Amino acid sequence: MGNSYAGQLKSARFEEALHNSIEASLRSSNIKPKMDLSLPCAEPPGQDLLMGRTSTQLEDLEEEDDSDSSTPPLPYLQGPTPDGCCTMDGFCQAGKDLRLVSMATEPIEVPAGFELVGAKSPSIPEHILVCAVDRRFLPDENGKNALLGFSGNCVGCGEKGFRYFTEFSNHINLKLATQPKKQKHLKYYLVKNSHGALCKGPLICWKGEMSHSVPLFFFVNTFCLIVLKDCRFRHHDVSQSFTRMYLWFSCPVSSAMTSGPPKKRHRGWHPSSTVPVPPTAVPVPAIRPIVCPTGLVLTGLVQPQPVTAGETVVVPDNLLSTSGVRPVVLIGLGTLPYFYGNVGDIVVSPLLVSCFKGSQLTEKTLAGLGLTSSQLLSVDTMILLTLQYLARLGPEQIPLREEFEQIVLKAMLVCPEGPSISPAQLPWLARLEASVSGGSVQVLVSHNSLGEGISESLRSLCDGPPHQRCLPTYLVIVCASKMTGNEFCVLVLGKYQARALAEGMLTTNEFLKEISYELITGKVSVLASHFKTTSLGDNLDKQLLRYQRRRKGQVIQPFQGDVTDHIHSQEAASMVPASESGDEVFQIHPPQLSVARSLLSQVCSIADSGSQSLDLGRFCKVDFLVLVPPSHVLVNQTAQRIRQSGVLVDLGIEDASSAHQRSDKYVVRLDGDVHAKMEAFMRKVKQNPYTLFVLIHDNSHVDLTSALSGSVCNGELQGLADRVVNCQEVLEAMNLLVLQVSCFPFTLQTRQSRISVHNEVHWPANHCLVSEIRKNLVYFGLRSYSRSLQWGVASPILRCDDAFEKMVNTLLERHPHLHSMVIRSYLLIQQYTEAMMALTSSPSLRDHITPETLAMVEDLISAPGRERSQGRGHMLLVRVPSLQLAMLARERLEDVRDKLGLQFCFAVVLGSPATELSLAQHFTNRLMAWRAESEDWVPHTYEDLEGLPCIVILTGKDPLGETFPRSLKYCDLRLIDSSYLTRTALEQEVGLACSYVSLGGVQDPHRHQDTDKTSSPQDPDLDLHMDMERPQSNGSAATRGSGSLAESSSDIPDSSQKPSTSTSCAQGGKVGSVMMDDGTGPVATSFSPHQVKKECDSMGSAVAQPTKRPSQSTQCGRGRKSPPVFPRTVILSRAAYSLLAGESGSQLSSFSLLPHADVSWSSPLRPDFNPNLQGAEQSLFYRQWTIARQHHADHEAPPVPHPRRLLLSGPPQVGKTGAYLQFLRILFRMLIRLLEVDVYDEEELEEEAVPQACPQWPDIEEIPKLPVDLFPRDPKFRRASAVYTAKMPNGLKDPKLEEENQMPVKRQTVSIRLSMFAAHNAFHHCEQCHHYGEANPATQLSECTFHAFTFCSSMLGEEVQLHFIIPKAKEHHFVFSQQGSHLESMRLPLVFAKDPSLVKSPIFTPTTGRQEHGLLNIFHAMEGAAHLHILVVKQYEMQHYRKYWPNHILLVLPAMFNSAGVGAARFMIKELSYHNLELERNRLEEQGVKRQDVWPFIVMMDDSCVLWNAHQPQDSNRYSCEEVDFNLRANSSGLLLCRFNHFSLMKKHIPFGGHKDFLVKPKLVMENPALISPSQYVCAPDSEQTLLAAPAQFLLEKFLQSCSHRLFPKAIQNRTNPVLSIDSYLNIGPEVSVCYVSSRPHSTNLDHQGLVFSGLMLYLCDSFVVSGLLKNFHFLKGATLCVICQDRNSLRQTIVRLELEDEWQFRLRDEFQTANCSEDRPLYFLTGRHV
Repeated sequence: MGNSYAGQLKSARFEEALHNSIEASLRSSNIKPKMDLSLPCAEPPGQDLLMGRTSTQLEDLEEEDDSDSSTPPLPYLQGPTPDGCCTMDGFCQAGKDLRLVSMATEPIEVPAGFELVGAKSPSIPEHILVCAVDRRFLPDENGKNALLGFSGNCVGCGEKGFRYFTEFSNHINLKLATQPKKQKHLKYYLVKNSHGALCKGPLICWKGEMSHSVPLFFFVNTFCLIVLKDCRFRHHDVSQSFTRMYLWFSCPVSSAMTSGPPKKRHRGWHPSSTVPVPPTAVPVPAIRPIVCPTGLVLTGLVQPQPVTAGETVVVPDNLLSTSGVRPVVLIGLGTLPYFYGNVGDIVVSPLLVSCFKGSQLTEKTLAGLGLTSSQLLSVDTMILLTLQYLARLGPEQIPLREEFEQIVLKAMLVCPEGPSISPAQLPWLARLEASVSGGSVQVLVSHNSLGEGISESLRSLCDGPPHQRCLPTYLVIVCASKMTGNEFCVLVLGKYQARALAEGMLTTNEFLKEISYELITGKVSVLASHFKTTSLGDNLDKQLLRYQRRRKGQVIQPFQGDVTDHIHSQEAASMVPASESGDEVFQIHPPQLSVARSLLSQVCSIADSGSQSLDLGRFCKVDFLVLVPPSHVLVNQTAQRIRQSGVLVDLGIEDASSAHQRSDKYVVRLDGDVHAKMEAFMRKVKQNPYTLFVLIHDNSHVDLTSALSGSVCNGELQGLADRVVNCQEVLEAMNLLVLQVSCFPFTLQTRQSRISVHNEVHWPANHCLVSEIRKNLVYFGLRSYSRSLQWGVASPILRCDDAFEKMVNTLLERHPHLHSMVIRSYLLIQQYTEAMMALTSSPSLRDHITPETLAMVEDLISAPGRERSQGRGHMLLVRVPSLQLAMLARERLEDVRDKLGLQFCFAVVLGSPATELSLAQHFTNRLMAWRAESEDWVPHTYEDLEGLPCIVILTGKDPLGETFPRSLKYCDLRLIDSSYLTRTALEQEVGLACSYVSLGGVQDPHRHQDTDKTSSPQDPDLDLHMDMERPQSNGSAATRGSGSLAESSSDIPDSSQKPSTSTSCAQGGKVGSVMMDDGTGPVATSFSPHQVKKECDSMGSAVAQPTKRPSQSTQCGRGRKSPPVFPRTVILSRAAYSLLAGESGSQLSSFSLLPHADVSWSSPLRPDFNPNLQGAEQSLFYRQWTIARQHHADHEAPPVPHPRRLLLSGPPQVGKTGAYLQFLRILFRMLIRLLEVDVYDEEELEEEAVPQACPQWPDIEEIPKLPVDLFPRDPKFRRASAVYTAKMPNGLKDPKLEEENQMPVKRQTVSIRLSMFAAHNAFHHCEQCHHYGEANPATQLSECTFHAFTFCSSMLGEEVQLHFIIPKAKEHHFVFSQQGSHLESMRLPLVFAKDPSLVKSPIFTPTTGRQEHGLLNIFHAMEGAAHLHILVVKQYEMQHYRKYWPNHILLVLPAMFNSAGVGAARFMIKELSYHNLELERNRLEEQGVKRQDVWPFIVMMDDSCVLWNAHQPQDSNRYSCEEVDFNLRANSSGLLLCRFNHFSLMKKHIPFGGHKDFLVKPKLVMENPALISPSQYVCAPDSEQTLLAAPAQFLLEKFLQSCSHRLFPKAIQNRTNPVLSIDSYLNIGPEVSVCYVSSRPHSTNLDHQGLVFSGLMLYLCDSFVVSGLLKNFHFLKGATLCVICQDRNSLRQTIVRLELEDEWQFRLRDEFQTANCSEDRPLYFLTGRHV
């Protein structure tokens, strides 16, 4: 028959039969239609049947064949639209407008590979509906190559994944009267016009030109394309980043037909042409593993490989129904065959395939694992190792990739080179390995191909009755071929293992969709009918109705009774417990404060990193927004935290009156409304550039789907977080921080993470989690639950319900077509139903209920009736991920509860994230009474249900971070099974139970038991301790009638979860909110009714202390201690229990699993995960060994992490919300502190009133006439010598009143708010002054020039050489020689130049030790005006100042000034400025400028000046009071001296650097040196006194200041007889007044006629001081003289030159020197007495 198409297309029957067969098998697991291929193949027609048709007939045929045969029969005969769906024309069923006129200007995101097309609806012909269709299912420009079927998305509501045009047409409300065909209803391409609006484009060409000169079809093989997702081939191979895979398989026809043509629309294909493959498809059979580099997207075209004989396997019909198992093929090594036929009954899994890819490891990876390429295992060894692993798996264990990978790695490390195995030995060794399994593992050897072995195995499954077949769990098929080498694969035939592996391949969205499909299609009807009878065979509904009639309107008493007490329903509804009152307490605990400070520290690190990414100095406010997953309860919970914390008021963004109502405005759900709210938030961000915004993405691990991959799954929008958090506006906003908060941050810690590893903040380790306020509480988390299995108690708190698992296994075998969660859910509902019946109406059912279920329900019903319970009870949490199953459970349990008369005993609450909490009014009334709430109060969070006995059915794909009350006692997680095989998926379920518990209850569980044995029988807590010590166990006596475990603890009050109060309490305390659990729950306790809201400052160490808890005797009239809080009991499925018990069991723990379904391992092999890794170490591990999948939001993240993004990770329910709210608070305080500065707080100067009117200032004629007050009034001179004036101030304190203190008095400081005109230090960064203080990143040291400037100092009597370091940009301020190398002068402006934007006077700032903290950035202080700022630094500090201030001019002092005081720097500034003024006058005079027109003023400014409100224009190596000396000299010389009486100068208190006192210590190192007093700073010349390592001038000044009573005894506290000081002022102590006189000719001095002096000070006097001058002054008898010179020779010469011996008496012992060694050039002085 060759390649002829004869007989292939007699009609469309063959293709329709083929496709309908495939489709039916995919749509239903019950019906397996078998296609009859004999008819179209048995009659090979002539070619004229087709070729003889007319063109019209061909078009008719094409219309027939082009129909969307992927639709089921008569799809247009659709049923009624689901309730609540929109049916309006032009709108989709979700109510979104699809009309082109409405969508033309709307932004529409079109996924890659999709096209926007226009659909026509017959009901609205004037409109075009906008659709997104996969372009592979559209024809090309020739009307050809459109793939069969359909794939489209709704652009209105965003729902994706419509695989049938019928389904899609229903969704968009086409309302067709005929069979829906895409060829008829998809009419136009949609394009954008020049204005960017969407408009109608060209027609879609569904028919192409046909040529009759050549055959219409050329074929090599017939293939059919089937989407893997719909045929149960789930590919989770981490080496491939493909989200969808396609399977090519051969049509089930005879060999003569395998080369026949495909569907007619594929005409034009040539045998050598290529097949268009979508970019996300694997272009080879899915069951053939392909190696693809990470991130590579295949866009080319691939030629289908021809199928040769022996490589195809026919899957038998009804394989699942016949054998009871859907086999799973685990890909091993080698080439698997193509499967066709009943492919829905077989699953191909790549679970272990990566373990066999050791040859793909790079040398770098191998080296990191301690391996070399020579240590890689051979194929034979891998086969034997796989057999060994499978043989040792338990009957309820499944293969785990991570576990086998570690076995392979260890084998490589231990046995690198095993013995070679011959082909004959391999089968024998393989069977030997399998023999130890006891028959659970068998080996099948095939000599031709793996396909042969698989085909034989599948046929054997269908032979004989199922009960007579004994199938192995694993069948290892080995092909030992000389042609291809050894190959193998594993066929999983164990019913439990095969089902678990198949279901584990589904993502959460997929298996929830599968469950929904089974419920909607009625596949569960058989199971539902099974549970209509009780375990005893009775009709369940009839039993309940019979009991309901027997009650006759009576119900069980809600509380203060037991199940045997009945009252009328109206009386039960009106029962309300006694009210309790108390105020809520907000509390920040030490771990939360520590985490908040860590976050703040990290923010500061970002600001200090120099990356210009964050400038904290510009912000004065903090604002925030919290993004949470789409859960109404979580929104209310977070808003409640914000309200309780008072953070809105503390941040100043809300006042106290509005904060309570507006707290919910700061929490946004990630749902369809998030975009509008985020737009408003981003507008605030842009409009407030001086506000630092924090976008907090809480529970950020929940949805990390990329925006391009986002869709609607189970009613939830995906990809919203990516659209919001990673949008360009958020990334670029410089005043926006993003804080992502997560309990399970693993999916954020990949190689492509957007968060820097340095920006992660982790919760402290467990030993830090004990609250310092309540020492008896400790966090009990996931690791604690795992470790609790080692306690050895009879009733562990983490347990597996073995009886339930046995029931499940029985039902799983009966219903192989249903998902296991459906079966588990129905069984769980039945168990709770019969437990309620067993405890009320049918005691005979007790033996048919698992002990766990019975104990929980019994505790739930009986707890409210116990003594002193006040109706309080426990919460039982049942986790049901499927919303449909959860609704079914709620409906069924409520119905049974009501019929049994329990409707007032406990509530059944559906906990759905999509809805608010709904509670019956009588339960709300009970909560209102306990809480003393107003009448309109309703519960909004699960914590509001504190104390209410209830069953909460928590539904949703994932737990979203809701906090549960302390009354939660049981967590039923029996539905969480092998579908949860990632670390996040499993641990977040158990995280629901995590809380803070009593420390004694978890460290030594036997301690309480021993204590209880010795307790008094009257101890009311005895039963409590016993119950909490022994939770209900698997093997309890709950099945023995009334002797159940729950009844044995029937007198346990609710105090196990909340302090109980009796009715005799005069006043009860309300549960306080202590935010240690992301809220209030687990550590809430009773406090006195006083609200406490104390918080810790970021700088403080004290933690807010709550008011002491009143004793139980105060509350209840009798003494009792606070009840302990014990961990919640968690009941798991067998699969989850095995993983969580991994540390103590034989299988690996959950810590070693793949961290999240959205990531994959980066390498087939990697080091074993150490469970002890936490925090940063764990993050580094995942960042090295995991990568984001293609649909992950980080898959295409930038290579550099975002600088303003942080991650806060901590265990579930540990208190992260309180931590980040505290972070906001201390962040705001820090910003305020950055805008504040501590300045010296000096009292206002007291000014004497001037009665005469002063002329208007400034008047140049009047200013010289004004008297100048030379008395130093600055408070810093309080301990300095007073300057004698004609009229001493009246307001001075008497020195006798001051306390004698040799140590300097600490000056008081005050914190002030900086204005926008303040000076700043090196830590200030902003856009305005960026160019001023910071260098360009490319700036090099060579861009500054060094210049020496030499001049002769008249004071020093020698040449001085200074060095200038001048940046290139500042060279215009200087004059250089024509060669440009010699610095000649510094430019000075002219007096008459008027430029308001220029500060004329050069500004000199002497600074030392303050390169970071000195206020050297005066850009804002100068209001941006141009100015010349020169830093005067010491030589050894030059490099430090160059680093921090690269744009500043540096004036470097000579090395001789390295130890000099600030006076030396100011002296050199004065000398330099005087010399430069002369140079500039000479230079400008040559240019015709008058000398007096050159600006003569400079400004000397300290490096601590912060703010000032006016602008204004020193002798030797001085350390103190040199400014007093300077002013006295200037005044005596006749210079105009202005004193600003109202000049406000704020000087910052800088505790770093500056001109501080030297640490005076001995020159020679001594052991235990004694304290050196100022009197030891001087000594007799040539004495053996200890010499000191300090400058001579410093020692002299300190000695004079401290020991003036020894030098001038007559002057002590004698204002009328001051000490005469000629040409200098020195501080000789506050008790002494100094009269200054200048020796210069024509100087202005004080009138000293009649003034008698008590002493004479001559300090380094020069030639102007002569003996005749001294004879003009009069001294008291006994007055003292002090002559100070630079050396002993000068001292003697001065005595002789001034003829001092005529009036003064000297003694040899009165000569002194400073205590320096000779090389330090000590100063010498001589004292004498007036005779």
